[in-house]
Amino acid sequence: MLRTALKPRWLGLFVVLVLVLVSFFWLGLWQLDVARDKGREEVVAAAAREPVVPIAEALGPHAPFPAGGAGRRVQATGRYAADGQFLVAPRRLDGRDGAWVVTPLVVESTGATLAVVRGFVPESAVVPAPPGGPVTVTASLAPGESPSEAPAEGQWPGAAQVRGAIDLAVLVNEWQGDLYNAFGFAVEEQAGGGADLPASGLERVPPPVIGETGLSWRNAAYALQWWIFAAFAAYMWFRMVRDDHQLDLQREESHV
Repeated sequence: MLRTALKPRWLGLFVVLVLVLVSFFWLGLWQLDVARDKGREEVVAAAAREPVVPIAEALGPHAPFPAGGAGRRVQATGRYAADGQFLVAPRRLDGRDGAWVVTPLVVESTGATLAVVRGFVPESAVVPAPPGGPVTVTASLAPGESPSEAPAEGQWPGAAQVRGAIDLAVLVNEWQGDLYNAFGFAVEEQAGGGADLPASGLERVPPPVIGETGLSWRNAAYALQWWIFAAFAAYMWFRMVRDDHQLDLQREESHV
């Protein structure tokens, strides 16, 4: 059968087959990536549809981060402690380098502090001070980050401190009083009277998806479909070569 496969027409078709297999394989991987991306989008959309609850219903000061709490939206009323504000860098948003602006929110009902990512500032941008007075924050919860070395001094006018991560184990020793074992990505801020507060020089950071996100089964099926096409193309080449080989054997037998 090898002799038959080495015929010029089958060798030429084999080259085409290799190109088809490579193309279909990468098309399947592309659809699999799309399936993952859409799975993340579905998780984010589902989290956004969940009702916002008071922070006391989600977790308490120093309590362990709740299972399934990542992405849960909570609301807390308190005051920002401007002297505790810091930056976390390097971070990226829409392809730009910059930093997260993190401000401690002293929650009125408990007196405990929640670290709030109020927004993003690009490199060299002026870091705005947080609003004074009572504020109600709607935030998406996230667990604390792993320790990371602080970056070299950046060019952020008005920045008090730059850190490498939101390390709650460090903050609990620096901020006074109790600390929530979580931080929040600010989705909305309202003044004491209920008026929405603009981000004022900051860009909101979309809450990241944490943990398993699943797949969009429709696109995962497309990926499988491409790989099935690839397998079918390989089978058809093998089948045609085998049939040609059998014809060669029949011709040889007829000449004997």
